[in-house]
Amino acid sequence: MAELIPSLNTCLPKMTAGEKRFARRLLELLEDDYLIWYDIPVGKQRRYSDFIILHPARGLLFLEVKDWKADNLKSINTTEVELLTDTGIKTVGNPLEQARQSAYQVINQLLRDPQLRTSGSRQAEKLAFPFGYGVVFANITRKQFHDGLPEGDRQKVLPDHLLLCKDDFTDSIDPEHFQQQLWGMFNYQFNHKLTLPQIDRIRWHLFPEIRISNRQGGFFDSEQDQQDLAQQLPDLIRIMDLQQEQLARNIGDGHRVIHGVAGSGKTLILGYRCLQLAEVLHQPILVLCFNITLAARLRAFIDEKGISNKVQVYHFHDWCGEQLRAYQVSMIRSEAPYWERQVASVIQGVERGQIPKGQYGALLIDEGHDFEPEWLKLVAQMVDPQTNSLLLLYDDAQTIYQRKNKLKFSLSSVGIQAQGRTTILKLNYRNTREILQFAYEFAREYLSHGDAEIPLVTPESSGRNGDAPVIEHCETLEQEVAFVLHCLQVWHSKDIAWHDIAILYPGGMAGTRMAKALNKAGIPFFWLATSSNKKQYRPEENRVSLMPIPSSKGLEFDRVIILDSSFIPPGRVEQMAPVDEEVRRLYVGLTRAKSHLVLSYHRENALSKALALSSVQKKEPPSAPHQ
Repeated sequence: MAELIPSLNTCLPKMTAGEKRFARRLLELLEDDYLIWYDIPVGKQRRYSDFIILHPARGLLFLEVKDWKADNLKSINTTEVELLTDTGIKTVGNPLEQARQSAYQVINQLLRDPQLRTSGSRQAEKLAFPFGYGVVFANITRKQFHDGLPEGDRQKVLPDHLLLCKDDFTDSIDPEHFQQQLWGMFNYQFNHKLTLPQIDRIRWHLFPEIRISNRQGGFFDSEQDQQDLAQQLPDLIRIMDLQQEQLARNIGDGHRVIHGVAGSGKTLILGYRCLQLAEVLHQPILVLCFNITLAARLRAFIDEKGISNKVQVYHFHDWCGEQLRAYQVSMIRSEAPYWERQVASVIQGVERGQIPKGQYGALLIDEGHDFEPEWLKLVAQMVDPQTNSLLLLYDDAQTIYQRKNKLKFSLSSVGIQAQGRTTILKLNYRNTREILQFAYEFAREYLSHGDAEIPLVTPESSGRNGDAPVIEHCETLEQEVAFVLHCLQVWHSKDIAWHDIAILYPGGMAGTRMAKALNKAGIPFFWLATSSNKKQYRPEENRVSLMPIPSSKGLEFDRVIILDSSFIPPGRVEQMAPVDEEVRRLYVGLTRAKSHLVLSYHRENALSKALALSSVQKKEPPSAPHQ
């Protein structure tokens, strides 16, 4: 069966009766190597074709579907059609011309990509695959259409080989005959298949909204990015895979959960969902996460896309503070920490009716694994029952904070009704195979199994290979800092941008020592040491990012160095095995690295032993003087 994007169930509410019947026949009569998109705007001009069909051995086909009836079709010429309607004669464009314009808009764009053109000087302006376009009359038989026009006129305005009629896709039609009619619409045939990279490039050109920005901190290409890329197309493109695209386009009403491993594109899908919701909802949209730095990154994306008037992004506790201020609710007095009293005050304010429920048209929660059950129960009440739109993104393996319940609760118990609407993403696209293997081997014995509704998922590599992670054993923290400086200087001499590098640390004095050394060396950096600094984080600025590991959640960098990686807080050092929280914290840090991962340590303890046991075959790092 072919794959329809969005899925048929998602498309049905906006399809005409003829489009529904034709879509079902496409799915039944085409094999599983066909990709079909329905009613998705294409290219810069955002033209619509009802259906776009892509096949690796056939090419690209654009189809317009019309539900007209023979009695309504009064006249047709090469540019216009006259239809008899309830309100009189209506003039519309010739659907074949609509399909042609949609096709050539895309083809002209694809021709600018050298990797999608045929080789050889005489064919320099020819695509490396066929394309075609045509029309589907869902309620007119071929005989009815033939009877209405003389053959000469008919072949001029809508040639037989570019038309499918009602009787061309009946329940009894032979699949091979049906496919032959489709491929008769092509301008030529070819005898080789498109490669997967070529298919991804075609998707990249067709649908800019699923492009992944090459800039650290970005989600999708901005308009300026697209203009730059139009001038100089990248050799390596980044784009949502088909599962991510299908999921992003299919998220419907109600409560939904996406349970994905680190690097599987959860936050990417959240960003796309924000763009979708901003187009259709008039009520404010709320995005919540636990990490202040991630909130800053998401807010920068929302601002860049010009939807900040519709989408509000908050770190959870900042949102609680805003609720208390907006509705003038006093803080509860107790000996509990400020942040606990803050949350309890909002919960009490909602229970007493001081803070209204249903304030938002939609709620999107990133890092759901770090939310306590009472937090989720609170925010689930903030969704307007009329829209009932809630999306929770979750990865139990990245739960690094010791909670009293440790997520041992059902989602339904906190008001999230997503049974049967949970999607699991196992494929990791961020890390190389070597980094992912190292991280998982290190942490798997300590990753607890979560709620039965959301089991722990073992990550799978997307297949990208790279260098093995490097572990550098030093005698002191000062030697670690010197080693890190040396790595930075070597990388920068190879034209690695500063903003592609992050230095992470678990805790203690490592951040302070590193910041002093970076400042003395004249290396530009941004230290995310305080809440105010984290809120000001701008990942696109060309500076090395220095931050505690928890602040890196949701972020990714080409190269990551973890300083003082075997650090365990005082009082827990003598334990026989690494503490669960320390293992989880370090796992998050390991999985921030896309292509290069370096760890340094000087403490001999259970963590350093676990790292050594997990180490894959070691490749020598750029050596640094231990002095």
